Amino acid sequence: MTHSADRTDVLIVGGGPVGMAVALDLTYRGIDCMVVDAGDGKVRHPKVSTIGPRSMELFRRWGVAEAVRGAGWPADHPLDIAWVTRVGGHEVYRYRRGTAGNRPAFAHTPEPDQICPAHWLNPVLTRAVGVHPDGPLRLRTTVDRVRQTDDHVDATLTDHTTGTTGTVRARFVVACDGAASPVRRACGIDAPARHRTQVFRNILFRAPELKERLGDRAALVYFLMLSSTLRFPMRSLNGSDLYNLVVGVDDPAADRVDARSLIGDALALDTPVELLSDGEWHLTHRVADRYRAGRVFLAGDAAHTLSPSGGFGLNTGIGDAADLGWKLAATLNGWAGHRLLDTYETERRPIAVESLREAHLNLQRTMRRQVPPEVHLDGPEGERARAEMAERLERSDVQREFDAPQIHFGLRYSSPAIIEDPEVPVRHGTPDADWRPGSEPGYRAAHAWWDSTTSTLDLFGHGFVLLRFAADHDGLAGVERAFADRGVPLTVRNGGDDGDVARLYERSFVLVRPDGYVAWRGDELPRDPTAFVDTVRGDRTEAVRGDRYAYTATGGQHT
Repeated sequence: MTHSADRTDVLIVGGGPVGMAVALDLTYRGIDCMVVDAGDGKVRHPKVSTIGPRSMELFRRWGVAEAVRGAGWPADHPLDIAWVTRVGGHEVYRYRRGTAGNRPAFAHTPEPDQICPAHWLNPVLTRAVGVHPDGPLRLRTTVDRVRQTDDHVDATLTDHTTGTTGTVRARFVVACDGAASPVRRACGIDAPARHRTQVFRNILFRAPELKERLGDRAALVYFLMLSSTLRFPMRSLNGSDLYNLVVGVDDPAADRVDARSLIGDALALDTPVELLSDGEWHLTHRVADRYRAGRVFLAGDAAHTLSPSGGFGLNTGIGDAADLGWKLAATLNGWAGHRLLDTYETERRPIAVESLREAHLNLQRTMRRQVPPEVHLDGPEGERARAEMAERLERSDVQREFDAPQIHFGLRYSSPAIIEDPEVPVRHGTPDADWRPGSEPGYRAAHAWWDSTTSTLDLFGHGFVLLRFAADHDGLAGVERAFADRGVPLTVRNGGDDGDVARLYERSFVLVRPDGYVAWRGDELPRDPTAFVDTVRGDRTEAVRGDRYAYTATGGQHT
């Protein structure tokens, strides 16, 4: 790095998975960016192993889904969740999920969840983004100061490999610099705790013979039912010999227990173990008060920290990247409405709040579970106790933590850039687990197979897409002209007037945004195409319902 000022459109602070996702989305859209990260790119204690289905859909768009699936997780390893007295001891309940290789295809997504812990995921994303000078990622680099003006941000950077300091001038900054986020603090944005902070230990170890010893009792996650300290998950990280044991240390005495002793308590089998690391971590539940300060935006843990129960944290951050990326690109390319960037917070912050609530419910389900000592007994008494416990687990909906399409796909955006469908009442709260996405405005547009290899999701990405399931319509040319006049990219796709896709999408016309979310749908095209395009490009001040929209458009008034 030289002492002269470098320039970039977007400076991304933090090169974790969310920062890299922002870079991937911007690069996909042809936007210049720079990613700076204080680390050296190595992951010393793997965490975050399940990449949710919506994140995998986005990785598909960015061209990295296959690399994530091929990173190392064995296709024949069970994805089951087992509740056990000890690993290799009595099994109380098992949620069977098949394997990556044999589970049936999902109707609602072409990209089911994938196991890919950080020590596999980060290198995949690093290769896709590229390390400087071949790509925008600069390692061992810190941001020392950020100063905003009306039209740019100047950031002072230090390259710790060379010891040099320089300035980068960017149009925008995206802070993906973690839960403590120095950038967030420098912007004066608070992220108050929503629940009591809890302390845990992550114990990483190898047990090279454990999988073979367990045989058909192997699982992806083992929930222990041993004590208040050992009631949290032990997870297989690589489907082979690497495991992570979560230990609760709310009891100060638990913090002093030797890690090897805790592993020994968790395992009912006498098997060789190699301790790799033992680290304490603090679970906080926070959502930033604001997601934006001028030209600086927050994403990922800088904006929200959630309980890992349910695996929503990383996936919420990757969703941030997809929402913010197209809006930054639209602004930099000159066709965004003057309020489009404000809709980033309007849309994404409620998603973080709802995801935090769901994750906390999952955590509380584990924390409050009463385990009778009889479940540890051999013989009929123990069998009865375990059968009763299994029934209680089933009734408490423990599967919801691991099958939550209503969180991954069922959270709705409500913003001035979304035109609500007046014929469908707005759903309040969270859909149940049987819900599947369709074409309601504010939701991610539904997946269906457009042809043998193309998902409807593959049609979306670069600009707006108008799906047409009706015969020729007199108003179509006017809509296309209005988009062109505003410089907003639009592709019209003819889906025909019958078939599975038409039934799933329900209306004659469905407008999908560059992030794959439905902006509007209807059986007739809007009567004022200019007001229509101004709404969806973020140039209005309030959300609009379709019936009121048509009325005001008829009168030539834009409200």
